[in-house]
Amino acid sequence: MPRAGDGLRLLLLGGTAEARELAGRLAAAPEIRVVTSLAGRTRTPMLPAGECRIGGFGGIDGLCDWLRCTGTGLVVDATHPFARRISAHALAACRRLGLPCLRLERPPWRPAAGDRWREVPSLERALEILPASGRRVFASVGREQIPRLAELPECRFLLRAITPPAAVPANVEVVTGRPPYTVAGDRSLLARFAIDALLVRNSGGAGARPKLLAARELGLPVVMIARPPPLPGNRVTSVEAAVEAVLAYSRGRAEW
Repeated sequence: MPRAGDGLRLLLLGGTAEARELAGRLAAAPEIRVVTSLAGRTRTPMLPAGECRIGGFGGIDGLCDWLRCTGTGLVVDATHPFARRISAHALAACRRLGLPCLRLERPPWRPAAGDRWREVPSLERALEILPASGRRVFASVGREQIPRLAELPECRFLLRAITPPAAVPANVEVVTGRPPYTVAGDRSLLARFAIDALLVRNSGGAGARPKLLAARELGLPVVMIARPPPLPGNRVTSVEAAVEAVLAYSRGRAEW
């Protein structure tokens, strides 16, 4: 397995709370050198432990070049569940170079008693049915999808972002905020803006869940966009399992 000095060099594709936790856990292992890659969409990101690089790789070919040049021996993809492009590129690059790739993806949310969810397979379908659910909508759909909200001029959307987008459609309002969020805080936010529906991607995780619990308390409907089908390959659903898998591989106790 390729090594940096006397340790395993690991590329961690990050940007999630799980990636930051994993970087911190692995930084304590002297035989592993972790480099976390961030997309650079946030001007003031929460930086993880260890080394960090910011910005894209230039597609599959660029990622292959970077992995070869740095002597990286393992890739852990802990990006957002809807960040399919970088996940697909990581898998393709690792297959081309014969490197192991591990996907860390938190479990999706599941509805519970009191939730008024309508699950849909895509944003396209969500936009079709949304006006029947509400007209003042708290939306969490990802920065790249914001222009699509202009397709529903009859709806007013509220977005929350760490860094406000450079431009938004006329029917979109933005408030700034940074995790961690609370149920009380999100309940107050939804009430203050008279929100009557939510449009949410099923990202999973504890950090973004308060808005769903607040919606349950307020009896608000949620249009929930399902995750895309998982990509093939090795997969774990917790930081603990990722730590165990990486340490086992680095110590020669596992092969992928």
